[in-house]
Amino acid sequence: MQDDTPTQTTERPVQAPKRLGSPALAIRGASGQTRRRLLLGLAIVAAAAGGWWALGRAPEVGFLRPVVGDAAEVVYATGNVEPVRWAKVTAVQRKRIVELCDCEGKTVAQGQVLARLDDAEERAILAELIARLDRHLADAARLKRLSRSKVSPEATYEEKQTQVREYEARVNAQKERIADLVLRAPMNGVVLRKSGEVGEIAGTGPGDVLFWVGEPLPLRITAEVNEEDILRVKRGQVVLLRHEGHDGPPLRAKVGETTPMGDPASKTFRVYFDLPDDTPLRVGMSVEANVVVREAKGVLLLAGETLGDGQVQIVEAGRVRLRPVTTGIRGTRMVEIVAGVGPGDQVISPFRRDLAEGSRVRPRVGAAP
Repeated sequence: MQDDTPTQTTERPVQAPKRLGSPALAIRGASGQTRRRLLLGLAIVAAAAGGWWALGRAPEVGFLRPVVGDAAEVVYATGNVEPVRWAKVTAVQRKRIVELCDCEGKTVAQGQVLARLDDAEERAILAELIARLDRHLADAARLKRLSRSKVSPEATYEEKQTQVREYEARVNAQKERIADLVLRAPMNGVVLRKSGEVGEIAGTGPGDVLFWVGEPLPLRITAEVNEEDILRVKRGQVVLLRHEGHDGPPLRAKVGETTPMGDPASKTFRVYFDLPDDTPLRVGMSVEANVVVREAKGVLLLAGETLGDGQVQIVEAGRVRLRPVTTGIRGTRMVEIVAGVGPGDQVISPFRRDLAEGSRVRPRVGAAP
């Protein structure tokens, strides 16, 4: 018997292949070897793109604009503060100090005793010389009487007189040596400094000064100026002074006298700067001085680091342009610009020798315009 019951069949729809819409999906859908090839290719492309971006990126530079200010041409010098009238008191003999005045910072009169040195040996020698002189005087008086009575020749009396004068000179010289052991004030003034104590040996070297005596006012600075700059230093020029202990504006002085002859060893000339009476500087201080040779008011100024071989680098539309400039006064940091740059120009700072004309540049982050 034939079974007429219909048989049911199920048909599955045919699915279209999936599209890999991204490299990541393509890599996941590819085989292992193909996946490695795709990763290698992407790495090469990424490295090439990074290199192109790094090479094509413009270098960063700093910018400055010229500023309006005052410029001054100066001559540099160093010196020490000293009184105009003062003197050093030293011992002319190497002797022990037996007396020393308590007069530092006090006013003294000319001839006042400041110190006494040991003179025991010198006084003993003086006593001996006086004794010999007295003996020669007595002999001279006796020979004088004998020569008048024709008992002794006149020549003997004259020889004795010569000895008397010789010992008189010796006694006077010895008294001078004793007087030199008493140190006196050479002038009216103030004892600026005292050195040494009782019991010490006072020497005769250049550094063995016992007293500095001088007038507290007026004061001046004794400075040394190099011989190549001395021709620009003139009497009456303004001097700006700097001392490490002074925090305010620069102190002022004026150029005074200049020594006619320089020191050929150090190649310097000595110049005196006159200080005003109200100066806060004290005797013995060391200062740095700038003698103002020439001044310019309201001029364009640029930092010295922006200049290279008489030209600057200007930025125009993102590119470097070399522009020659004419300079005037040169300071330690700023330079006067006479011509070549305007107030609105953007100047690369510092000067970049690795940037050619027309090179692209971009401002450094945080660089001042």
